[in-house]
Amino acid sequence: MLTPELIRKKRDGGELSAAEIEEFVAGITDGSVTDAQVGAMAMAIVWRGMSGAERVALTGAMMRSGDVLEWHNPHAAQNKGFALDRPLLDKHSTGGVGDKVSLLLAPIVAACGGAVPMISGRGLGHTGGTLDKLESIPGYDVKPSPERFRDVVASVGCAIIGQTGALAPADKRLYAIRDSTGTVESLSLIVASILSKKLAAGLDALVMDVKAGSGAFLPSLDDTRELAAAIVAVAQGNGLPTSALLTDMNQVLGRTAGNAVEVLESIEVLTGSGAADARLVEVTLALSAELLVLGGLQNDPFAARAAAERALSSGAAADAFAAMVTALGGPPNLLEAPAQLLPKAPVIAAVEPAEAGFVSAIDVRAVGVAIVALGGGRSRETDPVDHAVGLTEVAALGESVGPADSDSRPLAILHARDQASFERGAAALREAFTVGDAPATVGPEVLEILR
Repeated sequence: MLTPELIRKKRDGGELSAAEIEEFVAGITDGSVTDAQVGAMAMAIVWRGMSGAERVALTGAMMRSGDVLEWHNPHAAQNKGFALDRPLLDKHSTGGVGDKVSLLLAPIVAACGGAVPMISGRGLGHTGGTLDKLESIPGYDVKPSPERFRDVVASVGCAIIGQTGALAPADKRLYAIRDSTGTVESLSLIVASILSKKLAAGLDALVMDVKAGSGAFLPSLDDTRELAAAIVAVAQGNGLPTSALLTDMNQVLGRTAGNAVEVLESIEVLTGSGAADARLVEVTLALSAELLVLGGLQNDPFAARAAAERALSSGAAADAFAAMVTALGGPPNLLEAPAQLLPKAPVIAAVEPAEAGFVSAIDVRAVGVAIVALGGGRSRETDPVDHAVGLTEVAALGESVGPADSDSRPLAILHARDQASFERGAAALREAFTVGDAPATVGPEVLEILR
């Protein structure tokens, strides 16, 4: 097939066959399709969209562009006689600010009998990245060999690592070209990018955390619902049982936002050594319970929720997290001495509002941008990340806040590299919070569930 003819067909509103999509994706992978042609096809897809069948075919072809893990087959060459008897389960979030759920969910599900081979990403735009958080742990290896990855999943029950070049390589090239050609926002291409990597990981079930609100990738609930429905349909069309929870991102999830500070909060939740934020725990348990049912480890949502709560309260999830960290090169005493082992910022001080009142609204995207400006994220792919900076004790919607001489809490405690960056961050934080005379009405953490 001639590549220009495929591009013209899609440009003019035609529907590509599964064979045509397979051949085009193969060309992306082996380089026989040029960057210009990939960009032109991406723009045609943005302009014309894709049918449900096209989305399923595109995602499946991108999944097959590289290795596909086979955890249950001892005869697969990659397994060398090894076979896992646990269901392979995973969760993916569309991204938010303070979203540390992966650090809690993976060990909870592992403690409940699942195996979680979680392949995560770095921060994107104003949202934080799970890999950036984990790299604040001394020695933690986010790029282990395939053999080590498999061994950790088998022995511990969970391993959170970065994407390897062998999984869905077509997505890596396509994403880079989309980023440079203004075609990132295509719903069809977003779905294919997310799911191709998850399908290649050889999962038995997947739960999606699709966020809506001021700190989400898609703030509108309608847009979030459309994305969630598309992900569920395409995943199921490729044989992967999947459901999606639409969750609220109109405030920071938990009390911290950054990297090391989020790891510390996660450890406090796992070990019970700190006051756990109720919203963070609720989102984590809801996603964990949904995944346990999808994976066949529990028969109903009530039993699944109880199992997840037991894993957290008993310390079993904390043990799984500690074992994962140690197996991937981190310190064996991280849970006992996290404050001593995790990096700390030189400047740590409170940010107070100009006047006392109640938090009535939060521009959560602006909070995320402020953390990036502190050095806690990247403006460019090559930027280094300062793992120590960020926010703790972040005020939630409806809470009373005020100056230091009042009885109210500050907007947050800001952790910065120097005084100048602290002042800039503090000014940005004050702009992001709206303080009024009456507290805001706070909605539920889980807005909808799509199955």
